[in-house]
Amino acid sequence: MTAIPYLTAHDAAAALEFYAAAFGATVGERYDEPDGRIGFASLTVAGAPVFVSDEVPELGAVSPRTAGCSTVGVVLQVDDVERVYAAALAAGAMSDRPPSPGPAGLSAWLVDPFGHRWNLVG
Repeated sequence: MTAIPYLTAHDAAAALEFYAAAFGATVGERYDEPDGRIGFASLTVAGAPVFVSDEVPELGAVSPRTAGCSTVGVVLQVDDVERVYAAALAAGAMSDRPPSPGPAGLSAWLVDPFGHRWNLVG
């Protein structure tokens, strides 16, 4: 059994570009709907799978931006928290908590331009 985050974005194409720039993600399979929305895209982020799609409000799939909140965070284990944090900020993320020592080592929290929260741990 494997759990895979499935992130909904208000602009999935821009999200794919952001995740590549911020986290070095690579895009695998992608399916575009006839209406132009991205119905599904698979990414590899730090060796782990992540799925992304555009909003499908008729099915209840909306982004944190549309919902007005984010109800889940994604933990991303990285070798260099400060480097990934800086790259994510340069790509357009907002800092929620800068890198600081914690019980599990150095940690930082970011909010991506699509409203998803990321916890970088090293």
